[in-house]
Amino acid sequence: MRTPAGKECRFYYQDYNRGRNVQECRLVTVVPGKTLPWKINDCQRCPIPDILNANASSDLALELTIQPQLFGLGRKIMVGASCTRHHIEIKDPYIGCPQCNAEKPGLDRFIQALEQDEHE
Repeated sequence: MRTPAGKECRFYYQDYNRGRNVQECRLVTVVPGKTLPWKINDCQRCPIPDILNANASSDLALELTIQPQLFGLGRKIMVGASCTRHHIEIKDPYIGCPQCNAEKPGLDRFIQALEQDEHE
């Protein structure tokens, strides 16, 4: 579904049918003291749509936390990622699980070509 920021995100939900006014992010689970409740403005800075666009792995599990910044004057959006197949934490969710990527034929050549372009 298209977010208020104009990006496609499968975790965003809205319903205006028959007088309803529901907008929510289904990835955020509010834990008192750990995560702030989601607000519509959070979609502007959220990296989840870009991550989903870059990595379409079905084994990618994402976790979104919204924390207050210093003195509560802002909101910090943090993303955690893990692989459900190999049960490891993923450092860069845009790239995905290194073990899953190693299992795909031809992907190593693509990564080597990218690294070669960076060094030139």
